[in-house]
Amino acid sequence: MKKPLEILNRKTVWEGNFIRALLLEYKNSRGDIRGWEAVERVNCSGIVVIIPVTRQGDLLLIRQFRPVLNNYVLEFPAGLNDRGETLVDAARRELIEETGYTSEGLEFMAEGPVSSGLSTEVLTVFLARDAFPAPPDLIKKYPVDETEEIEVVKTPLASAYDTIEKFRKKGDIADLKIYGFIELARQRIGI
Repeated sequence: MKKPLEILNRKTVWEGNFIRALLLEYKNSRGDIRGWEAVERVNCSGIVVIIPVTRQGDLLLIRQFRPVLNNYVLEFPAGLNDRGETLVDAARRELIEETGYTSEGLEFMAEGPVSSGLSTEVLTVFLARDAFPAPPDLIKKYPVDETEEIEVVKTPLASAYDTIEKFRKKGDIADLKIYGFIELARQRIGI
């Protein structure tokens, strides 16, 4: 049996408003000391992704411009838990902010790293069953973030891949995670 790896040192080499760059030093299973570069979020205790499915069986995706990619990306509503909320509360807030919908039935679906070779981020994914338009008081309480310009894309869950392909053919990028999340939702809902 191999010896477990061990982190020996963790140094912040740069920190901005939202992320920091790290230099990790670790001992591998052969006893060699190695270096690794990584990034992590600042002032964030989790990241949530929400898979909203309406009472009518429509899936809600969002389309937004992502400066890092210089393109529009089709993805699920998501966001940071940077307000000291529970992950469920952060998911409910992000759902309202990014789609204008809410749900009484947020269900935990999965949890895991986003890019395990680069980032310390771990996503927690929730299914928002029977999503419906949020009442005006909730929309007022949780307005769209001023830095985000989001278009909601509503598509039948059964034909979601066709909708994604139409956007891809127009030049948009599809977040690869949505394909697996759609399958998780279909299994959970029974479609």
